[in-house]
Amino acid sequence: MRVHVVSDVHGNAEALARAGDGADALVVLGDLVDFVDYYDHGKGILGRVFGAEKVEVFARLRRGRMGTETVHYVRSLWDSLDDAASVVREAVLEQYTELFAAMSAPTYATPGNVDSPELWPRFAHDGVHVLDGESAEIGGLRFGFVGGALRSPGFVRRPGAPWYPYLRTEEEYGAALAGLGEVDVLCTHIPPAVAELTYDVVARRPELGSASLLAAIERVRPRWSVFGHVHQPMARRVRVGWTECVNVGHFQRSGTPHVLRW
Repeated sequence: MRVHVVSDVHGNAEALARAGDGADALVVLGDLVDFVDYYDHGKGILGRVFGAEKVEVFARLRRGRMGTETVHYVRSLWDSLDDAASVVREAVLEQYTELFAAMSAPTYATPGNVDSPELWPRFAHDGVHVLDGESAEIGGLRFGFVGGALRSPGFVRRPGAPWYPYLRTEEEYGAALAGLGEVDVLCTHIPPAVAELTYDVVARRPELGSASLLAAIERVRPRWSVFGHVHQPMARRVRVGWTECVNVGHFQRSGTPHVLRW
């Protein structure tokens, strides 16, 4: 069997259409939406709505800590629109229409934090399976899927925001993992809480990894744990006991899937 795994697609439908070439199945680990394009500020939803110059300001602020200046700047952008929520929803639906159409069959997909999982069921069809807190058998192995990312300490969901990232508490995340039972491959958007896997060497800061995921790896001992989320990790692979933990790469930029063979 040969399975291709991608994560952090961020709008790259052209590469996604080729991601399943030569594979028996394609696994997509989320972040389909290109919300803020840090490489081309004119692209992504923010670039399309507000223009490259304003996104450049946001990107510069975002490279530091997500402080009050950044929060106020983003709010000022959304407040300049009459119906920001409708604008974002329309843009997300437009991207999803293109991205799900690019998925080859069979595809097994779980959402990332830069996704709107409530919209995903409408795009599932024969050969494209949407899974979150669920398992599927692929080539005789059991693949378990848990989507989303963790809420940072002190996170407050602002009422009336035009868009919400897909975030869970550690307790919610752990419950979803426990519901999978025994699996051979753990498929998540975020990494386990291992320092080498969570630290982004370009952004120069750690992302949140899951302690519940690390505990599940130690308990269940799957053959592989695959994930994305950290675009430039200190280490792409770390072995935890019997399990090879692999960051499958920043697919938007690489266009190259990670390959699992057995």
